[in-house]
Amino acid sequence: MNIKLLAPLAALAAGTAMVSFTAPVAAEAHMDAAAPSLEDVLAHERRDDDRARDQYRNPAETLDFFGVEPTMTVAEYGPGGGWYTRVLAPYLMPAGQYIAFNQDSDGRSYNTRAQEARSKGWTENFKTSLAEGMGVEASEVMAFETDEMPEDVAGTVDRVLIFRSMHGLNIGNSADSVLKAARMMLKDDGMVGVVQHRAPEGASYDDYGARQRGYMRKQDVVAIFEANGFELAGESEINANPNDPANWEGGVWTLPPILRYGDQDRERYMAIGESDRMTLLFRKAD
Repeated sequence: MNIKLLAPLAALAAGTAMVSFTAPVAAEAHMDAAAPSLEDVLAHERRDDDRARDQYRNPAETLDFFGVEPTMTVAEYGPGGGWYTRVLAPYLMPAGQYIAFNQDSDGRSYNTRAQEARSKGWTENFKTSLAEGMGVEASEVMAFETDEMPEDVAGTVDRVLIFRSMHGLNIGNSADSVLKAARMMLKDDGMVGVVQHRAPEGASYDDYGARQRGYMRKQDVVAIFEANGFELAGESEINANPNDPANWEGGVWTLPPILRYGDQDRERYMAIGESDRMTLLFRKAD
């Protein structure tokens, strides 16, 4: 595992698709449970359909690099289909706190009314779905849009996690508002963990900054964070995939799990696996 920590961190010892759970946890157990081990969470039957992606997403190593502990308060941006939610919520809810947040649905444009309805109904739908999966009341699930952050959340969050979403925030001009919210909710020593599809070394901004391929250049991600009051604290090659040239005409969606072109060259894309990804850790700048 290739990890680079930037001083002084080296001195120190977390969208409109709906999350779904397939194996509910009893509410009584949730109320009294001690902090679970990540190993047990990853091995749970609720993840039977998710586990094939562990080889590409490396959840144990990634959360360890981000310093996520089961007693922490952790906010996940844009949970989407819920792959990481099915790791984070069971890991955090018994002894810590899991928070989901999304961008302001009123500040977005929509192609259809159905898309708008899904987006604007995200908060309540997410709470209901996650509550059913965890065997708790919806009132126990914290989820909100950036413009509706509860006042008592400010300064309470240990980690904000952003998985494979920076390209969408960049293209949609939403990164500033999301990172402003992240900075507001973080503790003074809180950090933001980012996993993002990585553009090839030496890629131009015209090809990978202004164009929607799903990949981003590291320097562009860092620049966005620096403009919003953060500095790079560490980076890792945990989620690197040297087999991905990251130059697909159809973007990152050419590869699994999307497989944009269906059965066309499917074996080739499956052999490559999921995208090459950078794994970055940011802290508040002084």
